[in-house]
Amino acid sequence: MEENKETLAENTDVANAQAELDTLRAELTAMSDKYLRAVAETENTKRRAGRDAENIARARAMAVAENFLGLIDAIDAGLVHEPGDENIIAMARAATGALAKNGIVRTETVGQPLNPQFHNAVSTESAIGADGRPVAPNIITQELQSGYMFGDTVLRPAMVIVAK
Repeated sequence: MEENKETLAENTDVANAQAELDTLRAELTAMSDKYLRAVAETENTKRRAGRDAENIARARAMAVAENFLGLIDAIDAGLVHEPGDENIIAMARAATGALAKNGIVRTETVGQPLNPQFHNAVSTESAIGADGRPVAPNIITQELQSGYMFGDTVLRPAMVIVAK
């Protein structure tokens, strides 16, 4: 009977130890899961912060570029009035180069089909091409104000006249 009590006590101790081990394993699994989720959330937060910083920098660059477009327009107007002036030509080259270094380029217009994403048509006209034939409808015949792209984003659409 004494032996049964010892065996029963040992079995109870083993069962208690097994239950405690199972509890500890469950806690370890839960903590491990929490840890992995926290690490994933930290990585997501870092990525989100990086994207936000990029977007803010891009918005600032676009705002600064938009402020300089008036200056570029004035230089272009100077070239129209004094096409041979070397100083104006040098300013135009410098301004265009500075914009290009920062990813800002002028959009193509004259001779291109009208694309409302890049062009703002303000008028239509009957136009004759260099070959003496009428220009096809919706082809840009004149550029009144240059349009610019910042990477793949329209900074300012070009103001144009298109053929009827």
